[in-house]
Amino acid sequence: MTMRSSWHSDAIIYQLDPRLFADSNDDGWGDLRGVTERLHYLRGLGATCIWLLPFYVSPFRDGGYDVSDHLAIDPRLGDLADMAHLLETAEDLGLDVLVELVTQHTSDQHRWFQEARQDRNSPYRDYYIWADEPNDDIKPMFPDVEPSTWTWDDEAQQFYRHAFYSHEPDLALDNPRVRDELYRIVAFWLRMGVSGFRVDAVPMMLERARAARPDTDGQWLVRDLRAAVSGQRTGAVLLGEVDVTPDEYAHYFGTDGQGMTMLLDFWSNNHLFLALARGQAEPLERALRSQPAPPDGATYAHWLRNNDELNLAQLADDEREEVLDVFAPEDSMRVYGRGVRRRLAPMLDGDPRRIALAHAVALSLPGPPVLRYGDEIGMGDDLDLPEREATRTPMQWSTTPTAGFSNAAPDQFQAPVVTGPYGPDRVSVDEQSVRDGSLLHRVGGLVRARLGLSELGRDRPEPWDLGVPSVLALRYQVTESSVLLLANLADEDVVATLPADEVSALEAGLARYVDVHVDQDYAAVEADGRIPIAGYGYRWLRRTIDGDAVGNSAVESAGEAAVESAEQSSGAQEDR
Repeated sequence: MTMRSSWHSDAIIYQLDPRLFADSNDDGWGDLRGVTERLHYLRGLGATCIWLLPFYVSPFRDGGYDVSDHLAIDPRLGDLADMAHLLETAEDLGLDVLVELVTQHTSDQHRWFQEARQDRNSPYRDYYIWADEPNDDIKPMFPDVEPSTWTWDDEAQQFYRHAFYSHEPDLALDNPRVRDELYRIVAFWLRMGVSGFRVDAVPMMLERARAARPDTDGQWLVRDLRAAVSGQRTGAVLLGEVDVTPDEYAHYFGTDGQGMTMLLDFWSNNHLFLALARGQAEPLERALRSQPAPPDGATYAHWLRNNDELNLAQLADDEREEVLDVFAPEDSMRVYGRGVRRRLAPMLDGDPRRIALAHAVALSLPGPPVLRYGDEIGMGDDLDLPEREATRTPMQWSTTPTAGFSNAAPDQFQAPVVTGPYGPDRVSVDEQSVRDGSLLHRVGGLVRARLGLSELGRDRPEPWDLGVPSVLALRYQVTESSVLLLANLADEDVVATLPADEVSALEAGLARYVDVHVDQDYAAVEADGRIPIAGYGYRWLRRTIDGDAVGNSAVESAGEAAVESAEQSSGAQEDR
């Protein structure tokens, strides 16, 4: 099937963990059928793409990123028929599906590794990285847990390397047979009907590419992967996990745009949280100015929280400590000496205004936004769980003690349902679906408004200084179309003022600014160019000559389609 070649430019991506989203057969494990049953909810929210976290056969010691069979679905989550049904239903609803490509390492239970460690002459021995004596060629990703990247294997009688956990041995991607396996995996899932992959640990993959060809920068591996994907399915994308500084982004996009289709922009993400911590727009404005323009057809993806810790490695030491002091004041909230292991809502004190404001900021950035499952209702975390598991808890659908996730006994769940102030009796889809002004309604409104603002997928914003340090003002201009997105990062009401040339245009009747989406009712923008914004408020405005922006057909049609989809799915949202 041929896909739209640039569908990703306007995508709204929803990241979910199938193990923890919805359990269709009440065995305590979320599954692919459960995801399929909830696709109407996601379409109603306004999502256009779902990003499935690992569902492959795995011991699940690392959330499924410890893969033991890349071409099979863990039976606790379903089978290939279930995946085919999910993909067919998603296509019917206009949803694209991204899946994880985890090929920097495998589980130590993978058949390849088991055969490799048993026999030095096995063809799989060279699938992994071995040494008689360990060296310090890379740093451990989780220094709190794994102080070394080398572990002795008694059966193999050698050390094997692992950038992540010791139960996740690194694959030797410098071995052409391993790369052939990578392309085989890609081809299999594209034939199944996925729209692309989120590629795990891309910089580590390129490290092995450089080992294979020391005279190169390793970029050839990304190009080869892109060619394998594009050759199999037109329009399929690669979303790269690339936690590097902006001066390295071009390295992963490729000099001719034949690398990663999208990059997860960790630099802007870190500075977004610095801006939220300070209540000032400057750090995020600075980050956006330092963000190089992507090649044609490529883009950045932005998010608030994801499946891992909030890794603040891209901030200076004093900036990192500033963010940690605000959002993770206790040691139990921090992890790996660099990040926060909390959900978004507790970080923002459970304040719906502030949580919605954070979403407004993320949704106003250039490129596809990524929503983390449960953040649209303000789910909390469980700091009693180890490391990153604190944020990996069941989706809260209903107000019942098991959150409508499953009817199984709670001790069978993959993770416990959050209790306390963020428990399902207080935070759930069902309760917020019928309450005006709920966080779910606010986030859904933002998402659907964002769908109508095509400028955000086709242009880079110009940050404007409107005289108020707490106001992030991003102006997008595409030919004759112009929008101005404002977000007040502070709790105090403010009045921003348009630049002098814009005020002159207003006074001369040559332009008007009309609200497209707001956090509350505001008076119309007058000719003096003064724009009031509430504390933690937001105003998305369209610049127009005739003042007809409130009838923006793109915004209206996107919102109406999402509302219609949500109404059609209402019968599927009963309490489990």
